[in-house]
Amino acid sequence: MDTIPNICNRALLPENSPWTCPSDHVFYDGSVVWGLIGPRRIFGDLGTYTAINWFFLFGAIAPLLVWMAHKAFPNQHWISLVHMPILLGATANIPPATAVNYTSWIICGFLSGFVVYRYRHNWWQRHNYVLSAALDSGLAFMGVMLYVFLELENVSLEWWGNNLDGCRLATCPTAKDILVEGCPVY
Repeated sequence: MDTIPNICNRALLPENSPWTCPSDHVFYDGSVVWGLIGPRRIFGDLGTYTAINWFFLFGAIAPLLVWMAHKAFPNQHWISLVHMPILLGATANIPPATAVNYTSWIICGFLSGFVVYRYRHNWWQRHNYVLSAALDSGLAFMGVMLYVFLELENVSLEWWGNNLDGCRLATCPTAKDILVEGCPVY
């Protein structure tokens, strides 16, 4: 990582560079929100995002709702498969992850953990661990191969998966009277 000049500095990197370090930027943004600006001006009575606080209540109540649904419908086995702490905890990865990540996780997880488990249980017992290892290994192998064959040759591919959120205004400031080129002024 030390051999890449200006790594994680979006302003100094070449256009379409993959070295943007999204997790670091999310951590930095969180540090600014909680340390510099203060939570009251973001999530408190002075802020724009006060409604988000209701999700703390939802996070506390959601496991109880699943438990009550399981008690109310004991014959519905699928309700016991819903694990709210995992579902809600996975949302911590949303800022650096894209919708492509989540849809592929949901599809693979549903097919392997529900369809194959239910209808081909013996196959699932023998091969699910191998499937998991194959997916992990394939991801690592393709990461290395893409780097070797594309990045070292300075090849840049433009496709729908490159556009992380599709909204160029997502990086624009929303405070009043701040001028940034290409962004609207509020």
